[in-house]
Amino acid sequence: MSVHREQLHIEGLEELDVDEPVVMLNLMQFRDKSLDGEGSGWDAYQRYSRGVIGLLKANKGTILWAGPVTTLALGDLADGSWDYVSLVLYPRPAAFIDMMTSQEYHAPNVHRENGTERHTIIAMSTDYSKFLGVHNRET
Repeated sequence: MSVHREQLHIEGLEELDVDEPVVMLNLMQFRDKSLDGEGSGWDAYQRYSRGVIGLLKANKGTILWAGPVTTLALGDLADGSWDYVSLVLYPRPAAFIDMMTSQEYHAPNVHRENGTERHTIIAMSTDYSKFLGVHNRET
Protein backbone atom coordinates (compact mmCIF):
# COMPACT_ATOMS: atom_id res chain seq x y z
CA MET A 1 0.00 0.00 0.00
CA SER A 2 1.08 3.58 -0.39
CA VAL A 3 1.98 5.53 2.70
CA HIS A 4 -1.06 7.33 4.05
CA ARG A 5 -0.77 10.89 5.30
CA GLU A 6 -1.74 9.59 8.77
CA GLN A 7 1.40 7.40 8.84
CA LEU A 8 3.68 10.36 8.19
CA HIS A 9 4.45 12.88 10.90
CA ILE A 10 2.91 15.65 8.80
CA GLU A 11 2.76 18.18 11.65
CA GLY A 12 6.50 17.96 12.22
CA LEU A 13 7.24 18.13 8.51
CA GLU A 14 5.00 21.17 8.16
CA GLU A 15 7.01 22.93 10.88
CA LEU A 16 10.08 22.82 8.64
CA ASP A 17 10.82 25.79 6.39
CA VAL A 18 8.64 25.12 3.34
CA ASP A 19 11.16 26.68 0.96
CA GLU A 20 14.31 24.99 2.28
CA PRO A 21 15.76 21.62 1.29
CA VAL A 22 15.32 18.73 3.69
CA VAL A 23 17.56 15.68 4.08
CA MET A 24 15.91 12.42 5.05
CA LEU A 25 18.00 10.00 7.10
CA ASN A 26 16.68 6.51 6.32
CA LEU A 27 17.49 3.74 8.82
CA MET A 28 16.60 0.25 7.65
CA GLN A 29 16.61 -3.21 9.14
CA PHE A 30 15.90 -5.96 6.61
CA ARG A 31 13.94 -9.16 7.07
CA ASP A 32 15.84 -12.41 6.58
CA LYS A 33 13.22 -13.44 3.99
CA SER A 34 10.97 -11.11 2.05
CA LEU A 35 7.31 -11.44 3.04
CA ASP A 36 6.42 -12.21 -0.59
CA GLY A 37 8.79 -15.21 -0.56
CA GLU A 38 10.89 -13.74 -3.37
CA GLY A 39 14.37 -13.73 -1.87
CA SER A 40 15.71 -11.86 1.11
CA GLY A 41 14.60 -8.56 2.60
CA TRP A 42 17.56 -6.97 0.84
CA ASP A 43 16.32 -8.39 -2.49
CA ALA A 44 12.89 -6.85 -1.88
CA TYR A 45 14.46 -3.54 -0.93
CA GLN A 46 16.41 -3.55 -4.20
CA ARG A 47 13.12 -4.03 -6.08
CA TYR A 48 11.74 -1.06 -4.11
CA SER A 49 14.79 1.05 -4.97
CA ARG A 50 14.50 0.32 -8.69
CA GLY A 51 10.78 1.10 -8.60
CA VAL A 52 11.02 4.36 -6.64
CA ILE A 53 14.01 6.02 -8.34
CA GLY A 54 11.85 7.55 -11.09
CA LEU A 55 9.47 9.02 -8.50
CA LEU A 56 12.40 10.34 -6.52
CA LYS A 57 13.79 12.09 -9.60
CA ALA A 58 10.34 13.40 -10.60
CA ASN A 59 10.12 15.03 -7.16
CA LYS A 60 13.64 16.46 -7.56
CA GLY A 61 15.02 14.16 -4.87
CA THR A 62 18.65 13.06 -4.82
CA ILE A 63 20.36 10.21 -3.01
CA LEU A 64 23.34 11.84 -1.31
CA TRP A 65 24.77 8.70 0.22
CA ALA A 66 23.75 5.09 0.88
CA GLY A 67 25.54 2.14 2.41
CA PRO A 68 25.49 -0.76 4.84
CA VAL A 69 26.00 -0.32 8.56
CA THR A 70 29.27 -2.02 9.41
CA THR A 71 29.83 -1.49 13.12
CA LEU A 72 28.77 0.57 16.10
CA ALA A 73 31.21 3.41 16.76
CA LEU A 74 29.68 5.19 19.79
CA GLY A 75 26.71 4.73 22.09
CA ASP A 76 24.39 1.75 22.13
CA LEU A 77 21.63 0.34 20.01
CA ALA A 78 19.03 -0.17 22.70
CA ASP A 79 16.24 -0.24 20.10
CA GLY A 80 18.00 -2.75 17.85
CA SER A 81 20.54 -2.61 15.09
CA TRP A 82 20.23 -1.20 11.58
CA ASP A 83 21.43 -2.87 8.38
CA TYR A 84 21.46 0.02 5.92
CA VAL A 85 21.41 3.82 5.95
CA SER A 86 20.74 6.40 3.26
CA LEU A 87 20.63 10.18 3.06
CA VAL A 88 18.12 11.56 0.56
CA LEU A 89 17.82 15.25 -0.28
CA TYR A 90 14.47 16.77 -1.27
CA PRO A 91 14.14 20.38 -2.44
CA ARG A 92 11.42 21.00 0.14
CA PRO A 93 9.39 18.95 2.64
CA ALA A 94 6.31 18.98 0.37
CA ALA A 95 8.24 17.08 -2.32
CA PHE A 96 8.83 14.22 0.13
CA ILE A 97 5.18 14.22 1.27
CA ASP A 98 3.92 14.33 -2.31
CA MET A 99 6.06 11.36 -3.32
CA MET A 100 5.25 9.25 -0.27
CA THR A 101 1.49 9.80 -0.56
CA SER A 102 1.23 9.51 -4.36
CA GLN A 103 -0.66 6.72 -6.06
CA GLU A 104 2.50 5.92 -8.06
CA TYR A 105 4.33 5.11 -4.83
CA HIS A 106 1.97 2.19 -4.14
CA ALA A 107 3.69 -0.49 -6.25
CA PRO A 108 7.29 0.03 -5.11
CA ASN A 109 6.23 0.54 -1.49
CA VAL A 110 4.92 -3.03 -1.36
CA HIS A 111 8.50 -4.21 -1.88
CA ARG A 112 9.76 -1.88 0.86
CA GLU A 113 7.20 -3.25 3.31
CA ASN A 114 7.97 -6.85 2.31
CA GLY A 115 11.70 -6.33 2.75
CA THR A 116 12.07 -4.20 5.85
CA GLU A 117 11.48 -5.27 9.41
CA ARG A 118 11.91 -1.62 10.46
CA HIS A 119 12.32 1.55 8.44
CA THR A 120 12.66 4.87 10.23
CA ILE A 121 12.99 8.18 8.39
CA ILE A 122 14.29 11.24 10.23
CA ALA A 123 13.84 14.67 8.62
CA MET A 124 16.83 16.98 8.99
CA SER A 125 17.27 20.62 8.11
CA THR A 126 20.74 21.85 7.20
CA ASP A 127 22.98 24.09 9.28
CA TYR A 128 26.10 23.24 7.32
CA SER A 129 26.80 21.32 4.13
CA LYS A 130 29.94 21.47 2.05
CA PHE A 131 28.00 19.88 -0.81
CA LEU A 132 24.96 22.17 -0.65
CA GLY A 133 26.91 25.33 0.06
CA VAL A 134 24.96 25.97 3.26
CA HIS A 135 26.75 27.70 6.13
CA ASN A 136 24.07 28.75 8.63
CA ARG A 137 26.29 28.24 11.66
CA GLU A 138 29.91 28.91 12.46
CA THR A 139 31.97 25.74 12.24
